Amino acid sequence: MKVRTMMTRCAAIAGMFGAATVSATPQAMAAETPASVSSTVGTARAIGRLGTLTDLVIQRLQVSDEVAASKFGTDSPIEDPVREQQVLDQVRAQAIAVGLAPDAAVAFFRDQITASKIVQSGLFALWTANPEQAPTTRPDLTRIREQLDRLTTNLLAELKSTQHLRAEPIPCAVNLVLANASGTALQRLDDLHRQALRTATHSVCRSSRT
Repeated sequence: MKVRTMMTRCAAIAGMFGAATVSATPQAMAAETPASVSSTVGTARAIGRLGTLTDLVIQRLQVSDEVAASKFGTDSPIEDPVREQQVLDQVRAQAIAVGLAPDAAVAFFRDQITASKIVQSGLFALWTANPEQAPTTRPDLTRIREQLDRLTTNLLAELKSTQHLRAEPIPCAVNLVLANASGTALQRLDDLHRQALRTATHSVCRSSRT
């Protein structure tokens, strides 16, 4: 009964956050410059013990807007297996260094990469169908990758600091619902970025395991 009550209260709180969200559309997101979108994280914080982790995940997703803008209209594909493997190899090495289960850390970051590709694909489709909404400037992909590398380090540190919570299925699930619902509302994520957030946090409550 206690578990059921906890989950019911959690769902109710999440519903309140959802109701408070001003619905943002992909068109509205595209109207903003990628830089202004990614800078919104930090002005408000997701709640709960996984709030900081969710904030970082959302920030990474919003940087994906910049990645899309840097690639759109060029020969650079959304799929980049060589770069993806480099990121995962880096994650594995860093995870070992900080005392995280490397396979679990790699699984978490594989979700981040998949979520980023969801955002990029969605924006490519939007901009192709609506050229007037396409970005007019092309961010420097090298600078973006440096930003993503910093986020990787910060995400690994947060995975480390939350590993005991994430090993407990029910508390982890409750805190993840609260963090994602509040983060979604505070950052006014559109449907595309909400879908990506669900993908990006898919393994959060399992990524403390080997």
